[in-house]
Amino acid sequence: MNAQTKPDTLVVGYDVPALPGMDEADIQTPCLVLDLNALERNIKKMGDYAKAHGMRHRVHGKMHKSVDVARLQETLGGAIGVCCQKVSEAEVFARGGIKDVLVSNQVRDPLKMDRLAQLPKLGARTIVCVDDLENVADLSQAAQKHGTTLECFVEIDCGAGRCGVTTTDAVVTIARAIDAADNLKFTGIQAYQGAMQHIDSYEGRKEKLDIAIAMVRDAVEGLKAAGLEPELVSGGGTGSYYFESNSGVYNELQCGSYAFMDADYGRILDKDGNRIDQGEWENAFFLFTQVMSHAKADKAICDAGLKAQSVDSGLPFIYGRDDVEYIKCSDEHGVIADPDGKLKVGDKLRLVPGHCDPTANVHDWYVGVRNGKVETLWPVSARGKAY
Repeated sequence: MNAQTKPDTLVVGYDVPALPGMDEADIQTPCLVLDLNALERNIKKMGDYAKAHGMRHRVHGKMHKSVDVARLQETLGGAIGVCCQKVSEAEVFARGGIKDVLVSNQVRDPLKMDRLAQLPKLGARTIVCVDDLENVADLSQAAQKHGTTLECFVEIDCGAGRCGVTTTDAVVTIARAIDAADNLKFTGIQAYQGAMQHIDSYEGRKEKLDIAIAMVRDAVEGLKAAGLEPELVSGGGTGSYYFESNSGVYNELQCGSYAFMDADYGRILDKDGNRIDQGEWENAFFLFTQVMSHAKADKAICDAGLKAQSVDSGLPFIYGRDDVEYIKCSDEHGVIADPDGKLKVGDKLRLVPGHCDPTANVHDWYVGVRNGKVETLWPVSARGKAY
């Protein structure tokens, strides 16, 4: 449901943090705020880049978990669909009208495979990753049961050390099995190097990607020799998309965090040694918070603690301020160092979270703001869809 459809049924401060037309200053905290101008510029910029480099762009739905944001990425940025990590998450996007959905993960549980095999009935091209021969027969059985076709990527472990095979022979063996299986289609390769996306140094990231690209190129050549040329070679993130798009082997990107830009991604460096949140991308995603106590002269206490954000990638920073610093948090409180007593009770601040994905997943709503006014309210559509 888009909140704008029935605004009269939603109570500010109970159901929702704000409603369209309100002043930004009146938004209830803590909540997620999207700067729509910055978000739209980020989306358009990535879309223009992908188009100029002849790349498909499949946005990462796990980042925002929002059908509304995904639609904006399609209409404004030319995205061709989404990738998700879980079947239930993918189902949210398919039910929301997204027509090209990749589960960029392995699906092994029988019930999950059964639900996956039904996604094409919702009108969505459905792709799933495979790294084990035994999975092929099970996926085929599920697709046959529902009279659908599941497309498959063979996943290569190109450095993350998690899922995926590591040799060209294994890629070809699994691709052959998929190609021979009823109701399955071999579509290509999944090769996303997640571990290197957050390496600060541009050269450090390039070194890791050079290894990954060589692995993928060998796999593609092996598949061609076996008569199984991949239609899609998919990967690439916010910290590496320029490497994959100039590799001559990838043809689909999977960038996600570029649209929001969190603190952890923002601190990595571009080829000129500049932080990527200071030119390449803009901060568009904020945790809006309010000072609730200033009983101690040198510190302010705000209402955004651990239950409102993820700090796995570090604490948030306070946007647009260098005179105060978010230094600590507990369940319901954030501690802000305020040595000069600049803040007062009631002041509202924009925090840039350390990690946008899990922070989004603990909220129900995005409040879209433009020029100081609430323009829209979007549900975090796939929140809690972790099955």
